Amino acid sequence: MAQDKKQVEQITDMEVDFAKWFTDVCRKAELIDYSSIKGMFILRPYGYAIWENFQKILDEKFKETGHENVYLPMLIPESLLQKEKDHVEGFAPECAWVTYGGSEKLEERYCIRPTSETLFCEHYANIIHSHRDLPKLYNQWCSVLRWEKTSRPFLRHREFLWQEGHTMHATAEEAMEETLRMFNIYADFCENYLAMPVVKGRKTDKEKFAGAEATYTIEAMMQDGKALQSGTSHFLGQNFTKAFDVTFLDKEGNRDYVWATSWGVSTRLVGALIMAHSDDNGLVLPPRIAPIQVVIVPIYKSEEELQRIHETADKIVSELRQHGVSAQIDDNDNKKPGWKFAEYEMKGVPVRLALGMRDLEHGTVEVARRDTLTKETMPLEGISAHIEQLLEDIQSNLYNRSLQSLKERTYICDSYDEFKERIEDGGFFLCHWDGTAETEARIKEETKATIRCIPRDIPSEPGRCMVTGRPSKCRVIIARSY
Repeated sequence: MAQDKKQVEQITDMEVDFAKWFTDVCRKAELIDYSSIKGMFILRPYGYAIWENFQKILDEKFKETGHENVYLPMLIPESLLQKEKDHVEGFAPECAWVTYGGSEKLEERYCIRPTSETLFCEHYANIIHSHRDLPKLYNQWCSVLRWEKTSRPFLRHREFLWQEGHTMHATAEEAMEETLRMFNIYADFCENYLAMPVVKGRKTDKEKFAGAEATYTIEAMMQDGKALQSGTSHFLGQNFTKAFDVTFLDKEGNRDYVWATSWGVSTRLVGALIMAHSDDNGLVLPPRIAPIQVVIVPIYKSEEELQRIHETADKIVSELRQHGVSAQIDDNDNKKPGWKFAEYEMKGVPVRLALGMRDLEHGTVEVARRDTLTKETMPLEGISAHIEQLLEDIQSNLYNRSLQSLKERTYICDSYDEFKERIEDGGFFLCHWDGTAETEARIKEETKATIRCIPRDIPSEPGRCMVTGRPSKCRVIIARSY
């Protein structure tokens, strides 16, 4: 994708070109900018503030479940990476290598981490000796590098920010419990904070993480009907621990290999947030994740009027902040109110208040909500409590709107011809699949759609594969994706 560094004057209509609309919103709302290196983007303050909110919420949830943050090196020796065959083959096309240290050629190449399973296993092998050392519940916030051929803001960067959890357990049951616990934390985060409903399921063997026994995924539907993988949790079994000789003495004194998991989400979730809710006017942000939840724009003609308005506005902001609401006053006299209204609409601020002298005289304030683009005049008396409730209403409305769209665009399909025709308009398709990699590859080649997951919350229903007519144990979700 060519990097167009020109200023975005007008956002492309979503219905005209969804991909261009998305990029325009990212740049017009000042979330991101291009760097001089293809595929590497600059997160601007507002874009980074959204990621910081993600990080703050998730980090708290991780620590509540006993996880500790660590930091490991960004370079992986090639010999270490080669120890897990499936893993290195899965990431080989995306690896970037360091071959020189200063002016001297290195004796061994170092891979800039695409993920850190190998480094964690090396470390765990040094510190785990007995069942008393388990479980080990570590998480890392860092950047990783994957040399992607194409790039798109937030969705596909060569370098991107993420968190990667890596845990070690004494039994397979404990490791699976951890895998599913983190999987459910991700789903809860997407639904309750991002107001983004997800389909929970397991990846096929072809689509699972390289080196894992099983990968669990949450899939969200974007407004164009495409899927976006929004978080994954992997049951690694003993594949990595055998390769790296991570062993322990169990309670009976027997030596065994440790059972491992890994799980992660990245700045790709910011892209999901944008594509799930935003519109042709710019960002639409759920209140629970918005850097600014409420902004007050004073309408005044003199410094004296501004001072009087400020007294009321300051009181509202103080009351809101006491209840954990992020609120601020924009009294910048370099911009007119109309410009400010458009700017905060572009940035997706959930609630905007306009307060002028006439409002003070009547004891009212104009309240605008971003999700519906509606305005109403409200009494100043009790306005803080009203706004707090309004933020919850907006959060619920965004979730329910997305959930309704997901339901309306999820189809049961038993005919391959019908599927090939309807997939052009997007959506999630519940289809029978014969379980073979050959059929999975054929669907991808002929339709550009992939099996997103084997859903967990839909009862198994035996039938016939829509492609081959062979027996099928259950339906899978098939969609085009980002």
